[in-house]
Amino acid sequence: MTETVSVESSVDSKINQDVKIRATYLSAHELKLAASLLYQAYHDDPVFLDIFNSGKEDYEQRLRGAIREELNAFWQARQPMIGLYLGETMVGVACINSPDETLASDRFWHWRLKMLLNAGYFSTKQMMQKEQTVLAAVPLKVFHFLSFIAVHPLHQQHGFGHYLMAAVNTVLDEHPDSEGVAVYATSGKFKEFFKHVDYHTVKEVTVGNVCGAVMVHYREEES
Repeated sequence: MTETVSVESSVDSKINQDVKIRATYLSAHELKLAASLLYQAYHDDPVFLDIFNSGKEDYEQRLRGAIREELNAFWQARQPMIGLYLGETMVGVACINSPDETLASDRFWHWRLKMLLNAGYFSTKQMMQKEQTVLAAVPLKVFHFLSFIAVHPLHQQHGFGHYLMAAVNTVLDEHPDSEGVAVYATSGKFKEFFKHVDYHTVKEVTVGNVCGAVMVHYREEES
């Protein structure tokens, strides 16, 4: 998929308004760049620090491998992956699980094998338990799940996160059967960000040694 995702949001006035901002579905050749951006964003994420045991020397290698296999699984399952560009520079990424029942069955056999080779048995098991625990806490039957969202460290605090969330809302609008979008937020700044874009905390959930909030953006009812 390479078509543009329409977005409506505000951007910081410090950004050069002559530079085009666009959101597009990622193509295969953009996955490596997206993986690098996500690695930078999630390197110090509490959940991944815990799951992949950041005290071990190969933490970074295993994290890179896990993110790479996650993106490959998204691509093979044709799940929405959005890249946000400032001119020709990728400044943000969002990866969304659509409410597709085949994802849980078809995706995991290939994904488990790859993850076992890259991250090890214990980390793979924890990743699976994390997903099951978080999804079970979502009070919806049919919904999207925002698995990854990141803005490049050099481009944060300029409104790009709001552009990404507007693109996520466009994906939701394209699936009328979906009741909303859920996300798992593990830090105060992310909880506040999602709160500002109309996400509501529905349950506090502990994954391993980390406590976070399962938050939901509900589809707006048509008047």
